[in-house]
Amino acid sequence: MIEMFNSSIGKKLVMSITGLFLMVFLLVHLTVNMLLLVGDGEVFNRAAHFMASNPAIKVIEPLLAIGFVFHIIYATYLTIKNQRTRPIGYSKTTSNGLSTWSSKNMFILGTTIFIFLIIHLANFFWKLKFGTVETITYGSDTMPNAYALVSGLFISYWWYDLLYVIGAIFLGLHLSHGFWAAFQTLGWNGTKWLKRLEVLAYVYAIIIGTGFSIIPIYFLLFK
Repeated sequence: MIEMFNSSIGKKLVMSITGLFLMVFLLVHLTVNMLLLVGDGEVFNRAAHFMASNPAIKVIEPLLAIGFVFHIIYATYLTIKNQRTRPIGYSKTTSNGLSTWSSKNMFILGTTIFIFLIIHLANFFWKLKFGTVETITYGSDTMPNAYALVSGLFISYWWYDLLYVIGAIFLGLHLSHGFWAAFQTLGWNGTKWLKRLEVLAYVYAIIIGTGFSIIPIYFLLFK
């Protein structure tokens, strides 16, 4: 078993599985975040409170997050290891001959996304979990006012909006290659499936990149 994961195929399999964790995590995260655009914040606050307090979500979300973090760490490890042995990173060549800017620069994109992720966690997740965030009451339910925290940052700091949009674009570029590459590694590499996966990869990447970009732009221009 250990020998398999030390092989080239095993390494790609680990990257594919953890990459799928990343894609699911981002889709769930985006779905909740898009509620920021609905109403005066109650819908988003209730959704965020549900995600933070529901027992099932408390189990699922950390698992997705762990897969996300492991993907980043393992990708960094493989890239550094490959650079020491040869000048070609793990994601620069593909068995189907496809070569895009994204596929050649996955490590650069991933590193940029990781830096953005740290800033994002420091401003939102850390403050919600460990900081002093004002609470708000809806009927008999009292919860952290996550909407005020998020909207306040986007409204007050245009440079953070720009950073957020750049991070979303880089994330979309990263996913445009990672999406179909993950499924290809898992065996969906026939000619018919490859063309479909390429289309789905671009659609998914556009949804994620555009979705996360819309949020700061909305608060910057309309709030």
